Amino acid sequence: MNNTKSHTFLRWFVPFLLIFLSFILGVVSTLVFYWVSGNKAITNNGKTTVSNVVYNTKSNTTEAVKDVKNAVVSVINYQKIDNSYYNYGDSSEEENKSEDGLNVYGEGSGVIYKKDGDSAYVVTNNHVVKDAEKLEILLADGKKIVGKLMGSDTYSDLAVVKISSKEVSTVAQFANSDKIKVGEPAIAIGSPLGSDYANSVTQGIVSSLSRTVTSQNENGETISTNAIQTDAAINPGNSGGALINIKGQVIGINSSKIASSSNSSNGVSVEGMGFAIPSNDVVSIINQLEENGEVIRPALGISMANLSEASTSGRESLKLPNDMTSGIVVLSTQNGMPADGKLKKYDVITEIDGKKVASISDLQSVLYKHKKGDTIKITFYRGKDKKTVDIQLTKTSKDLNN
Repeated sequence: MNNTKSHTFLRWFVPFLLIFLSFILGVVSTLVFYWVSGNKAITNNGKTTVSNVVYNTKSNTTEAVKDVKNAVVSVINYQKIDNSYYNYGDSSEEENKSEDGLNVYGEGSGVIYKKDGDSAYVVTNNHVVKDAEKLEILLADGKKIVGKLMGSDTYSDLAVVKISSKEVSTVAQFANSDKIKVGEPAIAIGSPLGSDYANSVTQGIVSSLSRTVTSQNENGETISTNAIQTDAAINPGNSGGALINIKGQVIGINSSKIASSSNSSNGVSVEGMGFAIPSNDVVSIINQLEENGEVIRPALGISMANLSEASTSGRESLKLPNDMTSGIVVLSTQNGMPADGKLKKYDVITEIDGKKVASISDLQSVLYKHKKGDTIKITFYRGKDKKTVDIQLTKTSKDLNN
């Protein structure tokens, strides 16, 4: 009786055990296969192959770039130049020539922001298109379109180029730059080092707002630009490209990059300091460039200097209050201009409309937010006497003596 039961038990148990062990072996083998596939090279008959594990990576950054990347273009500036000049690397003369015999003088970036009937509009930097005899726009898909310069502005370093809308599929949207915050993500898209690296993407954060970047224009005039500071990598060729937020909206147009410290005698290298023109400023400028081909700004009609740069003896001769360390010294006034008869030589301007102005760049920044016909209140010192005067801006920069 017991032998019969044992025989019956073994007859059923052994097959079950074999099936169970086969199942366990199959599971283990599968797990090992996927572990090897995802972490090590797979060999097939002794040959190394790639993993068959596919990742569909999505993030806020990839989605933001996807929304706007086709609106970011390369801008190519053609000019008649010396045959020995090449703007990028070791390209030959023939490679840098267009069909009409012009050479590639420089390349930058741009953003398609408007499509209107048969035309589309690209914003870029003034220095990208400066002195161009021909402009070409390289679209994200590799197609080239000839562009026509609608207008440019030295002060803001912005320009507008019109192209055919036939090949344009995507138009960028401007964000309200007054609403962006320090520390939020910032993504730069453009063509660093030229169109060979078109549609390059770098990411960082908004490092600071309302930075005043001072530079000189082609006429040798000192100008100041209100800018967003970012640590997203911005290199030569990125100029005119887009700085976007995490929603794919343009918060600024990339304009410049500090490559070395301007106040260091040994040229200390600086990294992670790029600048973009805020989108609200961009919109104001491009609307004027589309309509008038230029930006008309009000002018006071004074020559000036920064008080902070005056010598000790020069400051003493002004007989100012002892605690005054900053302001704008009036050096002269132009006849017939708004400041004529209102301000005098050696007056020191300290405020406009109640806002402190410590330097020429501060004064320009406040003044250029006004338009012809506006009236401003200027606070200034004449010696130790503090005074205010209302000045109507009846003239523009076109009326200044050159």
